[in-house]
Amino acid sequence: PPLAVIADTGVIADAPWELTTAGCADIISNYTAVADWTLAKRLKGVEYSEYGGALSRMTAEMLVDNADLIRPGLEESAWIVVKALVSSGVAMSIAGSSRPASGAEHLFSHQLDRIAPGRALHGHQVGVGSIMTAYLHDGPDGLWRDIRDALASLDAPTTAADLDVSEAELLEALTSAHEIRDRYTVLGDGITEKAARDVAETTGVI
Repeated sequence: PPLAVIADTGVIADAPWELTTAGCADIISNYTAVADWTLAKRLKGVEYSEYGGALSRMTAEMLVDNADLIRPGLEESAWIVVKALVSSGVAMSIAGSSRPASGAEHLFSHQLDRIAPGRALHGHQVGVGSIMTAYLHDGPDGLWRDIRDALASLDAPTTAADLDVSEAELLEALTSAHEIRDRYTVLGDGITEKAARDVAETTGVI
C-alpha cells in the first residue's frame, strides 16, 4: 500500500461527471463484494477479515447515505468520494486481497469487457452488476433497491440500455461471469439464462 495519497479535490470536482459517478458506483458495489466474501467464508472456508469487511461495507454505506449530496462541480462532493475510495483501498490492504471490493459484480463487469468492450466505464458496469447480485443474495426485499436508487440519484447507469449493451449481451455476461476467475460468489458454478433473465427483469435492468 502507499505511504500517502494526495488527491486534489478541486481538480477532481472539475473532472467529467461520468468519471465521478463511475467511482461512486464502484464503491457502492462493495456491498455485494462483502456479501460474496462472507458467503465464501461460510461455504468454502475462505479466510475473512472482520475489520476489512466492516470497513469496506462502511464505505459503501457512506456513499449510499450521502448520494443526494454528491453533485457535479462541488468540491465537498469530491471530499466524500475520495474519502470512500481511500477507505476502500485500506480495506483491501487489511485483507491482503481485493475481496472487500470485488465480488460477483466485478466478475460480471470483466465478462462484459470481453463481450462488449469499450461500451461503458468499469465503475458503471459493476454498479449495474451490484443491483443484480444484491437481488441474488437477498431476494426482492433486500438491499438492491437502495443500491439502484443511490446509483440513479448519482445519474449512474442502472440498466443495460444505460450501459449501451443489449439484453442478450447482459444475460451472456451474467450467466458466464463465474468462469472469469476462481473466486466463490453468489453466482456459484453459474446461473441459468432463465434465472439471469428473471433477476434482470425484476430489478429493471432489462
